[in-house]
Amino acid sequence: MALWSGRFAGGPAEEMLAYSESLSVDFRMFEEDVEGSLAHLDMLAARGIVSSREATAIRAGLLQVREELREGTYLPDLTREDIHMAVEARLIELVGDIGGRLHTARSRNDQVATDVRLWLRKRVATLDEVLAGLLRVLLARVEKDGRTLIPGYTHLQRGQPVWLGHHLLAHAWPLSRDRERVADALRRADACPLGAGAMAGTPHPIDRLHTARTLGFAQVVENAMDAVSARDHMLEAASVCAIVMVHLSRMAEELVIWSSQEFALVRLSEAYATGSSIMPQKRNPDAAELVRGKSARVVGDLQALLVLVKGLPLAYNRDLQEDREALFDALDTTISSVRVMAGMWETLTVNRERFAAEMAGDFLLATEVADFLVTRGVPFRDAHHAAGRLVRWCEERGGNFTMLTDEALREAHPHLVHDDLKRWLDPEQAAERRRSHGGTAWAEVLRQVALLEGTLR
Repeated sequence: MALWSGRFAGGPAEEMLAYSESLSVDFRMFEEDVEGSLAHLDMLAARGIVSSREATAIRAGLLQVREELREGTYLPDLTREDIHMAVEARLIELVGDIGGRLHTARSRNDQVATDVRLWLRKRVATLDEVLAGLLRVLLARVEKDGRTLIPGYTHLQRGQPVWLGHHLLAHAWPLSRDRERVADALRRADACPLGAGAMAGTPHPIDRLHTARTLGFAQVVENAMDAVSARDHMLEAASVCAIVMVHLSRMAEELVIWSSQEFALVRLSEAYATGSSIMPQKRNPDAAELVRGKSARVVGDLQALLVLVKGLPLAYNRDLQEDREALFDALDTTISSVRVMAGMWETLTVNRERFAAEMAGDFLLATEVADFLVTRGVPFRDAHHAAGRLVRWCEERGGNFTMLTDEALREAHPHLVHDDLKRWLDPEQAAERRRSHGGTAWAEVLRQVALLEGTLR
């Protein structure tokens, strides 16, 4: 029997029932639905809206429904429409008509809003845990392989020599900011809508603060209409997920590039690589590519939620039934992607000698030439021009800075002296010379590691 059978003479068409059900999506929230119902019941009993006898019977029934759902002995069919009705219908089967008293002073509108917030609190907390885990893995990798000299890139062209640790920290800091965004999203989701009713509140003498405290919420949603129609907490959580996935996608892209034979900087563990069905030699970075691909999916989840709510009038509209699937997918996909990324970083190996010889005399040291001249009082623009002339001179002769002659140096600029310049063209010293706040010098790398470790305590 439908909830609205008093108004309607017949039931929904079979295809309408199949089209409109949300139980297949909402079923995963049965724990939260029972948890919210128990808190609502506790408040109803405290306010004398249900008797202690009724409350005892309903509570026992709810606990049994939860146990049956956990064990799989109660598997509601789609005629129950959603998880709220599935729980209530079984409750009434167990305890009789007094089970219907539980729905006093609430609506499915505020019920689903509460279930989602309860679920979201737990899942967002899990996201923070896995982000912290990935951050720890990156910092451990900095300690293990961070003092490996590599080219720093802009436009995917060699720019300046940097420590690998410096590069890894450029991925670690966004993860730390992601955790800050998670904390912000969690704070705004931590408000209880239960007791708002359909949109206008209730004439019954309820205590919404009592319910909120029982459920561990920091506060209530102050306006009843806002309580049932607000979805910005879901948008914010999905937005955090999309930003996290973009950060993971950038990492994944670099792992794809770095693990190629052309770069050969890292070797992914066999646990996170696959072979080819036709080419026996292949070692494909599938885990990284999947993370990169799934980022599009999570960005799509955010887009779906934004479009879903952008033109809805207040208060509740059935359109909002579509919000959970995108939210669930965004968090599930992001959490699993973070875990996979942590596994890749933890198990890969670094070819620490990959660029050691290759950077000797490389043009990524051109900025060192310019900075050397600046220390001699030459304006940077003039110094830049002189360094560029040296690059062109070497390129025209098919070599790099190792072939520079005293004559070529003097021709580029009179302040260029080979013996004095030589130590500036050492790649390791070039990295260590950048001791400014946030620079690639190893002391700065260690300082940043300490700061990030402080956020994990």
